[in-house]
Amino acid sequence: MIIDILTLFPESFSYLDSSILKRAKESGILEINLIDIRQFSKDKHKKCDDYPFGGGAGMLMSVQPVYDAIKSVIKDNTTLIMPSPSGETFDVNLASELAQKEHLVFICGHYEGIDQRIVDIFNPLEISIGDYVLTGGELPAMVMVDCISRFIKGVISEESLKEESFSSDRLEYPQYTRPADFMGYKVPEVLLSGNHAQIEKWRKEMSEKITKEKRPDLLKK
Repeated sequence: MIIDILTLFPESFSYLDSSILKRAKESGILEINLIDIRQFSKDKHKKCDDYPFGGGAGMLMSVQPVYDAIKSVIKDNTTLIMPSPSGETFDVNLASELAQKEHLVFICGHYEGIDQRIVDIFNPLEISIGDYVLTGGELPAMVMVDCISRFIKGVISEESLKEESFSSDRLEYPQYTRPADFMGYKVPEVLLSGNHAQIEKWRKEMSEKITKEKRPDLLKK
């Protein structure tokens, strides 16, 4: 998969060069490109924002540089995504669906947002990562890229995907590693027993218990 990220602040994305995503990029499974919107500005000072018509607080990203940045990367197989508080809510099902695409382009807004004509012209998929507002689209883009990448074949094991939280409308069971006893906090005996059937039963029971306690809404699905 190819992911292009259009942003005013490409330096914000250093996280994408670490850990699992770094290995996926090095192996050729994933290609992530950062495109600086400022390089498309026709203003001599590379200005990319202006005051909104009608007044109001803050500045708005101008239509021209964003338009030209999108046109520089858009293809027939492109899925355009714009992080937005007014978009549909991002979840594991949407992440899995987007992981099947060939080319994703994220448009990162900033300040008070992006000129509405970008939405009118390109009709991007607007996605929200929660009912709150951030200072820009960079953090939501990183969240989505990280989550979507996990569903791309070869990035992580299929077994990990099957057993993690939200994979089956349940939260994940508790997990432990050595030592078996830390300051009196002991690993449950069943996990030390070697009885895989009992371990599987315990994990399902714990997953159900934790979901009921913390996210009972998931059980209603």
